[in-house]
Amino acid sequence: MRTNNLKNLASQNTAAINGWLSSDSSYVAEVLGHSGYDAVTVDLQHGQFGIDSVPKLLQAISATPAMPWVRSSGNDLSEINKLLDMGAYGIICPMIETVEQAEELVNATRYAPVGKRSFGPARGLLYGGTDYLEHANDNILVLAMIETPLGLKNAEQILQVPGLDGIYIGPNDLALSLGISPTLSWVDTDLKNHLPYLIKLCKQYNKYSGIFCSDVSMATAMRSYGASLVTPGNDIQMLRTEASQRISDFKKSNL
Repeated sequence: MRTNNLKNLASQNTAAINGWLSSDSSYVAEVLGHSGYDAVTVDLQHGQFGIDSVPKLLQAISATPAMPWVRSSGNDLSEINKLLDMGAYGIICPMIETVEQAEELVNATRYAPVGKRSFGPARGLLYGGTDYLEHANDNILVLAMIETPLGLKNAEQILQVPGLDGIYIGPNDLALSLGISPTLSWVDTDLKNHLPYLIKLCKQYNKYSGIFCSDVSMATAMRSYGASLVTPGNDIQMLRTEASQRISDFKKSNL
């Protein structure tokens, strides 16, 4: 089976850098994949597209060195089965708050005897290789998103669920659910305690830790705490930021 390079990076204590695709463009997906990211995540939860668009986006990413990941729209066995069958090498599942929900996620992503994933890998077999069935459980990374007070409270127990690779921290929803505006800098709120705690908890249990970051400085800080994977913004944020900067620079030079 095709090796999941993110597991190799984690074993070398090297942080992976993750691109985030929220637009329905296979061209943008391909560009991100060739930009140096170790993985590119197709955002089915908040991206401006439905599940029918996922195959073409994964195909575009698969033509690049980046590993193809998907954030599912929820903890749904049938949807997650389809995403893996489409060739996703990583699943990030939102709003996991309890051990029971984490166990459901594992069941959806792992073949028996670890889980209850149905065999029908389709494109996953094409991308992964003919021995996909034998090695999928060990190669596909499955992360439960921690982004609520209940998820934060149960994080230590969630990390001990067999078959779960680790967690992915959603700081914006975590902030909202704690009554904190996500527009505030994380260093000026209680997140400055919660985020390092979750990452260090992952290290304690030898589990994978990922986190969405508002900018490069936050990503750098999260890496210093030991995060396995950082996502320094999404495609639309980068497009808007760069476009705004170029327009501003042009106007200043033509005063």
